[in-house]
Amino acid sequence: MKFLVFLVLLAAVVYVLVRAAQQRGIRPPKRRPAAPPPRPHGPDDDPDFLRDLDRKRRQADGDAGGPGGTGSGT
Repeated sequence: MKFLVFLVLLAAVVYVLVRAAQQRGIRPPKRRPAAPPPRPHGPDDDPDFLRDLDRKRRQADGDAGGPGGTGSGT
């Protein structure tokens, strides 16, 4: 008789634990946050833009009579 009561109590405890686990749900493992997306470069950070800007400035200086330009040199 005692063994039967023990089995019923054990079954009740297992049932309560299983129901509590179902209510809480299964949580997926925590993920690390993804790395932030790369920031867009402004035109002053872009090497191609800076190279083109230098080229344009040199051409403008050359047009104004600088070395190698078509100004009032030789």
